[in-house]
Amino acid sequence: MKKVLAAVIMAAVCMSTVSAAKKKKVIKIGVIQLVEHSALDANYKGFVDGLAEAGYVDGDNIKIDYQNAQGEQANCVTIAQKFVNGKDDLICAIATPAAQAVANLTKKIPIVISSVTDPESAKLVKSNKNPGTNVTGTSDLTPCAAQMELVTKLFPNAKTVGMLYCSSEQNSLFQVKLAEEACDKLGLKYIEATVSNSNEIQQVTQSLCQKADVIYSPTDNMIAAGMPLVAQIAIENKKPTICGEEGMVTAGGLATYGINYYELGKQTAKMAVEILNGKKPADMPIQYLDTCDFVSNAETAKAIGVTIPADLLK
Repeated sequence: MKKVLAAVIMAAVCMSTVSAAKKKKVIKIGVIQLVEHSALDANYKGFVDGLAEAGYVDGDNIKIDYQNAQGEQANCVTIAQKFVNGKDDLICAIATPAAQAVANLTKKIPIVISSVTDPESAKLVKSNKNPGTNVTGTSDLTPCAAQMELVTKLFPNAKTVGMLYCSSEQNSLFQVKLAEEACDKLGLKYIEATVSNSNEIQQVTQSLCQKADVIYSPTDNMIAAGMPLVAQIAIENKKPTICGEEGMVTAGGLATYGINYYELGKQTAKMAVEILNGKKPADMPIQYLDTCDFVSNAETAKAIGVTIPADLLK
């Protein structure tokens, strides 16, 4: 009887062990995106696709909890708190305000960021080369100087560039400073036109069209989300808009020389995989995309009577 009982117990233990072995650990990844617009959407898609290419598939060995804050800082905090309370294994934060909300709530859970122009000035890391915190990831820093050179190439008679951006976005402040430094070197004047919420975009853009020869907007989340309206007003006033990224051009801007946000997302995914495999964010420098592309909107060019030089279209 004892032998039979022992055999039954042993069989139960073995079955339990096999069952546990079959049940794979599902990694919880929380994703917080500041707002919906083409650049950040492409960033997120690249992140998910990049994880899948590395063998981390949503619904299989990972569970992605995607949350969009709809452009509201209060929502960012609520979502971040949800991820922290849920003890996610990794958090991906897309855009500066989203990243700041998460970083302020946890120093333990690894955070991989993307579409954050300058993590250091946003106080997310100690330095971009040596983060020294639980945060690392990718920057969407665009070639602001090259974008100002694009202004001079397309519009050699332009004298004043209107800088259109949201005053509360740290990433925009950083880029506008770089663009203004480039303007100084190129002999261009510039004026700033800022918005604090989306309701101000129409009035501010309309006013700017009366003061500037060319409108420039960096990779600003609020302006990107409102780009169809900005483009409509600019076209009505026959004003060209040079943008920070491709999605803004697709939405009606004239042209950009910028990065590919889908590829940025895939690069972010590679860093996330390294973290899941044991690497510490503190030891992982912020990464940047090496390549940029010229993109223009033919319909907008036609509407405002601009001819894009053939050498740029190659």
